[in-house]
Amino acid sequence: MNLNQLANNLNILCRSVGAFIQKEGENFERSQIEQKGFNDLVSYVDKEAEEKLVEGLRKLLPEAGFIAEEGTDTTRGERFNWVIDPLDGTTNFTHGLPAYCVSVGLLDGDQVVLGTVYDPNRDECFWAYKGGGAFCNDTPIKVSDAPALKDSLIATGFPYYDFGLTQQYLQVLGSFMSKSHGIRRIGSAAIDLVYVACGRFEGFFEYNLNAWDVAAGVIIVQEAGGKLSTFTEGSDFVFGREIVASNGSVHPEMLQTIGEFWKKPKA
Repeated sequence: MNLNQLANNLNILCRSVGAFIQKEGENFERSQIEQKGFNDLVSYVDKEAEEKLVEGLRKLLPEAGFIAEEGTDTTRGERFNWVIDPLDGTTNFTHGLPAYCVSVGLLDGDQVVLGTVYDPNRDECFWAYKGGGAFCNDTPIKVSDAPALKDSLIATGFPYYDFGLTQQYLQVLGSFMSKSHGIRRIGSAAIDLVYVACGRFEGFFEYNLNAWDVAAGVIIVQEAGGKLSTFTEGSDFVFGREIVASNGSVHPEMLQTIGEFWKKPKA
């Protein structure tokens, strides 16, 4: 498999779907929003964007299956699976906030080997494949060289439907506020991850995430020289529903800060 060629074709496809999203956003009305669950929004734009991605990805790698947020295709491949978030940041999109993206990763077994995150608002296409480095459009990117949390800007996401751990989370946020340059909440985990990869953020952490939120960003952070783990330094950050991403230098401090207050409820 030629991952470089596949990445180029994936970038073209994601740019095309991003252009569709932008066009539909010009006349989008909130009456077109649907509720999958409490505060879990979806629109026809998400669904049609995913259909376009699935159609294009089938041609790029016919033997691959799909793990897709809107369930357009649920066929699983024996080895390869595309992990798709057609519109990461749906809530932002539906409110007219220009912070959302197309996010597509490719799993080889349980390892992400290719990923593209396209932000149509800034026309920034972040991409990487295993062993090939990480890029924004045609420019190589790497993580920040900030040495410590006190020199860092940190990103996160806020709970929006499961509020059972809110008090612990607020304590974690308070600790990060006092130890860093500050905290930002963009509303798109994929964008948060690629901003770590290109050095705009030194770190990112969030819980209650799905594989399609992070798969593409994971390989981009890795190829940009960053580090990834769960909150407890585990390696299941794609499917484990929690993730810490950093430039590497601040990772121990981030895990320590989270660990001061974070205790998962017993099953």
